[in-house]
Amino acid sequence: MGDLKLGYNTGYWASGPPSGAVEGIAMAERLGFDSIWTAEAYGSDALTPLAWWGASTERVKLGTAIMQMSARTPAAAAMAAITMDHLSGGRFILGIGASGPQVVEGWYGEPYPRPLARTREYVEILRRIFAREAPVEFHGDHYDMPFQGGAGLGKPLKSTVHPLRNQIPIYLAAEGPKNVALSAEICDGWLPLFFSPKEDAFYRSCLDEGFAKSDNPDKQANFEIAATVTVIPGDDVEACANQVRPFLALYAGGMGARDANFHFEVFARMGYEDVAVKVQELYLAGKKAEAAAAIPLQMVEDVALIGPPAKIQADLDRWRETCLTTILLSGPARALPTLAELILG
Repeated sequence: MGDLKLGYNTGYWASGPPSGAVEGIAMAERLGFDSIWTAEAYGSDALTPLAWWGASTERVKLGTAIMQMSARTPAAAAMAAITMDHLSGGRFILGIGASGPQVVEGWYGEPYPRPLARTREYVEILRRIFAREAPVEFHGDHYDMPFQGGAGLGKPLKSTVHPLRNQIPIYLAAEGPKNVALSAEICDGWLPLFFSPKEDAFYRSCLDEGFAKSDNPDKQANFEIAATVTVIPGDDVEACANQVRPFLALYAGGMGARDANFHFEVFARMGYEDVAVKVQELYLAGKKAEAAAAIPLQMVEDVALIGPPAKIQADLDRWRETCLTTILLSGPARALPTLAELILG
């Protein structure tokens, strides 16, 4: 799908802003990165830092990876997107995702039934608001505009602001096959997590299913796929892998409930179900270090680029042949020139 582009993912906040994010963003723009991205879970939001940090940039696209759908009604998400697009001069990318039941029901106090159907309705409302062709009236299973009931005074409305672009790009974070297909059908891009070149054929088939259902014949040619990929250069491959293992253990073993962990399912599809089961048992028992240690080197190398620079560049050949259009990097500003050189050659 052409030469790989680079993005910079500032990642999640911990007790405060990610260290070095401001310097990393400035460096990414100087190095010619295509985009910068912010994230949210159940602490910091994605929009505020993107607006604050993005104000110091002039060229890079500004994306959310991701804005959680349950955190905002479709209208609130559309308002934010229109505002960000105006402020950035048309550089905003609206990355959204359904998150998981623990966060949606535990943090946002919203139900988590039928995420695919809910996503379809959400995106449809966003598109209508961006188009601004008529007051929005939508009565679905999950969203009701105007709300039927209450004071009985609701009426269809159009945004008071004319969008700078009537087709602000929407990317969908997705891991399961049906959700990946949905991204290709109704969105402009896909934000995978734990993408692996060994699963490229599987994901291409999911995407092709979605493209076939789309009413846009040019969809596939213009579709963007931006995956966050951990890159750890170093002479000792195992030492590099040890920097990745705790992250994989968290997602494979500790993110979500035992029977509702979408990340677990991704690794299971890769052929690591036995490993993922063991990691989950250890992690949920509070044995985080043992859970990380249980992850084999091959599992790390399937989803990350690690080791001496020559090894990383050789491994990159597999990644260049995949459906990816953009690799999202993270890390301190001082590391970005080296990482960019490794990826771009």
